[in-house]
Amino acid sequence: MRFLLRIAFWLGLVLVLLPRDKTPESEKLPQIGAADAVQAATAAVSDVTQFCKRQPAACEVGGQAATIIGQRAQDGARKIYQIINDKKEQITNEKNDKNDKTDKKAPDHTGSIALAGEGDAVASEAPRDTLTQDDLALEWRGPAAAN
Repeated sequence: MRFLLRIAFWLGLVLVLLPRDKTPESEKLPQIGAADAVQAATAAVSDVTQFCKRQPAACEVGGQAATIIGQRAQDGARKIYQIINDKKEQITNEKNDKNDKTDKKAPDHTGSIALAGEGDAVASEAPRDTLTQDDLALEWRGPAAAN
């Protein structure tokens, strides 16, 4: 809960300090100096610290509400975490199933290259001198010379 409050504070501070373009609407807004803003913020903080002394019942109810909201935020974060983990496990399982299916597939083997241990048997069975006399009679011609 504190983390969310800190994030909201710093994000708000950054948004306030970002430079703005001059527009006709912005010139109608009251102009407040940095010293005035710091003084007002200091007064607001001191007033908030005295609030529980002035209104103890409201402070107690506010504390209980903050506890309930914090618990709900934790439960929501826990649900989101579980959903993300479930999706992650589902994707991992799908990938593993896909890998298992591809591993079970027969290996691609065309027979043009002998597997380990088959080379000797295939070489001894292969016929030699398979060219015909017509094949041997053709004269070899190299590529045409470039001019």
